[in-house]
Amino acid sequence: MSEGSPPTHLTMDEISPSAQGTSVPSSSPWSQRLHAFLFSPVHIAWLVIFRIAFGGIMLWEVWRYFAMDRIRRYYIEPHFHFTYYGFEWVKPWEGDGMYHHFYALGALSICILFGLYYRLATTLFFLGFTYVFLLDQTQHLNHFYLVSLISFLLIFVPAHRAFSLDAWRMPKLHTTTVPGWSLWLLRAQIGLVYFFGGIAKMGPDWLAGEPMRSWLAARMDFPVIGPYFQDERVVAGFVYGGLLLDLLVVPALLWKRTRIWAFLAAVAFHLLNARLFSIGIFPWFMLCATLIFFPADLPRRIWQSVLGKKSPASSPLLSMTTSPWTRSQHVTAVLLAAYFLVQILMPLRHWLYPGNVDWTEEGHRFSWHMKLRSKDAQATFLVTDLRNGHITEVYPGEYLTERQCGKMANRPDMILQFAHYLAEQLKRQDYEKVEVRAHIMASLNGRKPQLLVDPTVDLSREPRNLAPARWIMPLTEPLKRQPSMAILPHDTETKD
Repeated sequence: MSEGSPPTHLTMDEISPSAQGTSVPSSSPWSQRLHAFLFSPVHIAWLVIFRIAFGGIMLWEVWRYFAMDRIRRYYIEPHFHFTYYGFEWVKPWEGDGMYHHFYALGALSICILFGLYYRLATTLFFLGFTYVFLLDQTQHLNHFYLVSLISFLLIFVPAHRAFSLDAWRMPKLHTTTVPGWSLWLLRAQIGLVYFFGGIAKMGPDWLAGEPMRSWLAARMDFPVIGPYFQDERVVAGFVYGGLLLDLLVVPALLWKRTRIWAFLAAVAFHLLNARLFSIGIFPWFMLCATLIFFPADLPRRIWQSVLGKKSPASSPLLSMTTSPWTRSQHVTAVLLAAYFLVQILMPLRHWLYPGNVDWTEEGHRFSWHMKLRSKDAQATFLVTDLRNGHITEVYPGEYLTERQCGKMANRPDMILQFAHYLAEQLKRQDYEKVEVRAHIMASLNGRKPQLLVDPTVDLSREPRNLAPARWIMPLTEPLKRQPSMAILPHDTETKD
């Protein structure tokens, strides 16, 4: 991607201070407007802060994996890993290799934080972290997917060209401005997370208050407001407040009049999530990422104010005409469009599958469906030896860790993958031909448990692909009847 171009006319309140006041005439062709939007220089301050925050948070996450013994429990102890479709070849390192891998991720995080060998460090971190992400679907987290995306984008974003060891080693690299696309690339990615997180909350269960109602009821020891968590007005506030914040926070951050209020709402939202739910680094990462919606040179202005310095006088206005598009800029624009086309279509793909996505899980991953469902399941597998018709009941815990069992039991694609693995293991034990069926009772958002997969289907013969799975049972159990989400009198009793 192109890292810069000659200055053109600039727009918005975040342009480089040296070009304040320049604008694009309303009669300019759309291509000139797009050129100015993508390639006009903006101050580098937020990119530097974002780089430092990203490197620091990733170093913290690596430390958490060591401190909580997750490397051994997640990647060394299990005998089987639930790989993603198409990535079955991704396997953990042998011996102590996974420990060395995380040491390397920690070192790369430090390099990113300080901007040392930045391009190489971001590239290796993206590859190394994505490798870990792809090892086991049991460890799938939306924010890990986001980390993979952000680390990929940072490869191309010139966040090392100021306040970095690279800029200190190579003074010619130093700059105070970067092309606009580099900042808007990160803004757009964070904006999509918020937006699709809000869209996902528009499902009937969420709007009816579940599973938020159940989650809050289990957290009544929360300081100050915990005793009110069973009040339907409080439940409604969490349900609709979360939805509206996700949908509106980015537009509100982009509008100067509402920016500070939107940011304060986002701060409250993420701090509350960090306290209520065990979601690791995600709230802190999103808090730092939300800062980049403020004007690009705001950190510089704040720093100069602290030092008592005046902002430099603006230079004369630049020409009202734009520079012609260069070939590299055309390539940059096309690559940006292709990337965001994929990012927009991925969260929509679950509409290609029948049924409730929270039940079938088809199209659920990589779609920013975050903290939307509570799903419990009990699974047993029935193996039939076709030589004599003998049926054996197999418990997944004989082959999987406790965490893997819990995750697998309510995710049909992982159930299928385990059935294939179980058939292979039994064939190695001199079972020539077997059938593997699953009896799984699952409950979604407090519903009465029902069958998740068809217990008559031999899952060992079902192909593992991206097509809709005919063996997933449709969700038929209704959501438990709950009190209206309308505002109720404070002393109203609520019962199921």
